[in-house]
Amino acid sequence: MEGVNSYSVAPQRVAGRTAREWLSSLPACLLLLSVVIFSTSSDIHNKILKLGQYGWDGYYELRTDPVVPECNPSIDVDQELARLVEAQSQEVDDFDLFEADPVDPEILRASLLNAQTACQEKFAKYENTKDRITPGLRAFRSVELFIGELIAFGLTSQRFILALLVITCAATATFTRHHISMRPMETRLDHRLSAFLQMVANGFLFLSSFSFLKLTHAHGGEVALEKDVLHYLWIIGFGFLTLVSAWQVLNIPADAKPGGRLGHALLSVPLYTTMCLISGTYFTLGQHVAGVGIYLDKMMDLSDMFLNVGLYVWIGMMLKETRLAELVFKIFQPWKMPPELLAVAAIAIAAIPTAYTGGSGIFVIAAGSVIYMELRRAGARRQLALAATAMSGSLGVVLRPCLLVVIIAYLNREVTTDQLFGWGQYVLLLTVSLFALVGLTLNRQSSFNLAPAGEAFPAMLQACRPLIPYVIVITAVTLFYRYALDVSLNEFSAARILPVMMLSILVYEHFTRKKQQGGESASNGGVERALRVATNETTTHIGALLFLMGLSVSIGGVIERSGLMEMFPQSFTSVWTVMALLVGILVIIGMVMDPYGAVILVSITIAKVAYQNGIDPVHFWMVTLVAFELGYLSPPVALNHLLTRQVIGEEEVRLAQQEGGTFYQRHERIIMPLIVMGTALLLVAFVPLMVGYR
Repeated sequence: MEGVNSYSVAPQRVAGRTAREWLSSLPACLLLLSVVIFSTSSDIHNKILKLGQYGWDGYYELRTDPVVPECNPSIDVDQELARLVEAQSQEVDDFDLFEADPVDPEILRASLLNAQTACQEKFAKYENTKDRITPGLRAFRSVELFIGELIAFGLTSQRFILALLVITCAATATFTRHHISMRPMETRLDHRLSAFLQMVANGFLFLSSFSFLKLTHAHGGEVALEKDVLHYLWIIGFGFLTLVSAWQVLNIPADAKPGGRLGHALLSVPLYTTMCLISGTYFTLGQHVAGVGIYLDKMMDLSDMFLNVGLYVWIGMMLKETRLAELVFKIFQPWKMPPELLAVAAIAIAAIPTAYTGGSGIFVIAAGSVIYMELRRAGARRQLALAATAMSGSLGVVLRPCLLVVIIAYLNREVTTDQLFGWGQYVLLLTVSLFALVGLTLNRQSSFNLAPAGEAFPAMLQACRPLIPYVIVITAVTLFYRYALDVSLNEFSAARILPVMMLSILVYEHFTRKKQQGGESASNGGVERALRVATNETTTHIGALLFLMGLSVSIGGVIERSGLMEMFPQSFTSVWTVMALLVGILVIIGMVMDPYGAVILVSITIAKVAYQNGIDPVHFWMVTLVAFELGYLSPPVALNHLLTRQVIGEEEVRLAQQEGGTFYQRHERIIMPLIVMGTALLLVAFVPLMVGYR
């Protein structure tokens, strides 16, 4: 929800930090750092194991002290043979039905000799291993085993880290009234109704989690301690959120406008609240109160993915505290591009980092404010800047190494990542071309007079010089992971490498400013200040986004259990008809669900309908990705627009709405993305059918 509770009294500070920074930002920063440390420790451990093998051949056998064999290598074979022969000859059948089997001394002797040889080999190996365990090996081994234990602890802690992160950040988003909604809270009625319905929703989450706990113990079986701890974390967290919402019902911000209208007040209710009330009502009517808690707990099964979402938001907020984006935009300034052309360049460049985040909404939260500010600084109209910001994360989801595409290939054996990424390049070119066509022809309001190349090119090269140190830092971090830890920068490693990269950039900027401005005070807090500011913003965004994503999973559960997808016909007489229906359904799904939950739902429901009706799997999934992005830009929800408003502030949106002009100019931020992505969807969906690609 955009709109922060305001008070006339400045927040109290302890050691120069607010209570929010101590109780929310600091724990969130430590949790996010722990994810990076645990994941990086795995890379370090793999490298240490290789070093151990290189330094001590057969290191894997030396990781633990050898145990003395329990056999006797000096056994007297003749004496033991005589004992065994005597023992076997005296064996008596209890029922006296069978005679004793004859004893073959030679077979027993051979067996004893073999056992003696094996025992001697064990002792020889024991002595050899014992002699190889030197003080240096013990020191190396202690470090390696400690890191191994740290990794094991990190793997078992991922679920707890995610639960603590969601609860901490959701509480922050609730306190600051920063949850995602259709419109901000402005009037007293807005605040009171929103807080009341949040209290109801959070209370239901509390009851559902408690019911889920009782359900797990209902059959008397043993429940793992880890499960119980997670249950109690959710129960305590939702109970606390319920109390916060109840407090907010009674305590309206002093700057809230009097009065209000019910229709507007309902639009100010956070989307997660609406989703919770819908899914909660469905499961309660079905006598399954624990349903929402069960589906919300499914986040824990994908804890690494949701933690990566938090890391990407943190990365974006750190990027916002650097000069990197500003310097990149300065490269284009010498050409004196019209704002429309600069917007084209912005969304084309944004496609690359979007490919690493794997979701358009994540990228809008992470870097949307940077793109908006730079476009406005370059003279772009607010409506155009808002449209470009909302679309900034919509184009790169089809590029390598987008995690969303990897998940599609994992869930659907009919397609491969190479196929999807290969066609994704063409979809990217199509959408960028359409954006350029619409932006440069439909509503261009500035002259298209680029600076002469002889004048602009040298100035552009000059503008590239400040970027060289950033390139060196980025390259150094990438090469360090590549050669020191044997980890390449890809969709699996980006979430743990990019935070280190951004921290390195912050350190570089700290020392650069300190040197340029001549002193510690000139750095204005340096790395710590930048990291603190970035984490302050991160907590509210993570709380709003992860809570929304978690409740969208429960909506997916409602759709799945209600049988709505089974009502969809399984066979059609025309492939054009099935494609038209699929396009409509996919856009609607994109409007109400996060991309990861939507991909899972589509994979288990309507994907097979497309396959059975002659639609090529690669074609279907490219249509799906474009349809999802259109859904995220389509009213009445338009999630990417809501996220854009959240990261740039309601005041900028208000000022954009006050700009005059034609109907298109007044609503360009909504209409332009719909034209671009709608046209792209129609072309991607139906042109392959025209040329017979099925």
